[in-house]
Amino acid sequence: MRIFATIMLKKIDYYIIKKFLGTYALTLVLVISIAIVIDITEKMDDFYREGLDSYTIIFDYYIYFIPYYINLFSSLFTFLSVIFVTSKLAYNSEIIAMLAGGISFRRLLVPYMISAFIIAVFTFYISSEVIPPSIRERLKFESEYIFHEQFEASSNNKQLQLSSNEIVYVERFNLDKNVGYRFSYDKFDGKRLIERITAHRIVYDSLYHWTAIDYTKRTFYDLREELSKGPSLPMELNMLPKDFIEIIKEYEQLTNTQLDTHITNQSKRGIGGLSAYKLELYKRFSNPFAAFVLTLIGVSIASRKVRGGTGHHIFLGLLLSVTYLLFNLTSSSFTIKGGVNPLLSVWIPNIIYLGIGIILYQRAPK
Repeated sequence: MRIFATIMLKKIDYYIIKKFLGTYALTLVLVISIAIVIDITEKMDDFYREGLDSYTIIFDYYIYFIPYYINLFSSLFTFLSVIFVTSKLAYNSEIIAMLAGGISFRRLLVPYMISAFIIAVFTFYISSEVIPPSIRERLKFESEYIFHEQFEASSNNKQLQLSSNEIVYVERFNLDKNVGYRFSYDKFDGKRLIERITAHRIVYDSLYHWTAIDYTKRTFYDLREELSKGPSLPMELNMLPKDFIEIIKEYEQLTNTQLDTHITNQSKRGIGGLSAYKLELYKRFSNPFAAFVLTLIGVSIASRKVRGGTGHHIFLGLLLSVTYLLFNLTSSSFTIKGGVNPLLSVWIPNIIYLGIGIILYQRAPK
């Protein structure tokens, strides 16, 4: 009963939760509104040139613009909200009254952590389910009306591992005609090559059915080789034209389930260059955790009443939050450019700042 009474929320908890989440929501609305106004100013000439009406601009573009920037700046909004709310409580001597009334600093953290949990669930959901399809729609809009660049393109020099003993290579693939050029197919028995088919072209017929044009087929036995040539050869291959499509920032446009499936399937096919996909998947789990870390740091800093008041706390909080965001971006680049394990690179900022948070918590007024 004693533990239950300690955990059970009271009026002061609801008060802090309401202030925290209210400030977070208000900050979101203000900053996103400013970002949209700035973006409209930059793209106004493009919208006018394309003859786009207000409905198209809002519901075909900016409706997809908002979730991305909410997730991008969520950590910053969380930290600033914690700093602002807690420093106001400290400035009004409310925290001193709570501690003097027998509320421990650990108990004081409960409503903050509940708020952080709500924010973490919110950011995790939009980053994994809402943002991926919205990014795809936003990029399609930009490629059609603003930048006039291809949204999808065929990748050259593509190698696919169709199974444990089958490898396919295509030098160039035409998406409009579903035709691949300079095609080769190798089949192995363990480490021994038993069959090789090369063709000038490979044409897609229907589901997994292809036709090799102007082909040469070599079958290798222990001490001899069998050679055959012909104008066409029907083949059943475990690949589709979409496997040769390279989508701009595809990893940002896949949900968590799709990302995990893509990484698994491409790894089985022996395709490299999956660091960006793994990094994106791991970031979607690590970024929500930052809400707890930054909340701990924010409460520990702002709970002490200082001469500078709220302004001092906001300045310090802004400095720490910006350095966290920069550190997060820098550590991610280690994976793309330096080959660092993506799981390690996305969690390093949280681990370091969690250590900072624990130190500040121990020094916070009790």
